[in-house]
Amino acid sequence: MYICPMYTSELIKGTLKTIILNLLKERGKMYGYEITQTVKEMTKGKIQITEGALYPTLHSLEKKGDVGFEKEYLGKRVRKYYTLTDQGEETAQAKVNEFADFINTMKYLLDLEPKMGNA
Repeated sequence: MYICPMYTSELIKGTLKTIILNLLKERGKMYGYEITQTVKEMTKGKIQITEGALYPTLHSLEKKGDVGFEKEYLGKRVRKYYTLTDQGEETAQAKVNEFADFINTMKYLLDLEPKMGNA
């Protein structure tokens, strides 16, 4: 599913939709390979998404109505660019908010917040 040199797949599991939706929200239309390379670059290789994980997730988001696509023809090749739908814009924001809340909850639960008076 994932090749994660720094994080286990269990830790990453469930975040792929959030990652994809947020990338499309921030950058507009992107093709699959571009998504994988952007994530790899942005995380300095800590998260690498395989095609085997990416495309089923994109198809799931497409089926749900969050993502649409357009095809561009490059000679004999066809490149499929994915974009967010209006619904996808809302879903992206909701997923990011949910994930941010989860991170804050985990910080509190694991006592990772800096304490007053400690440097």
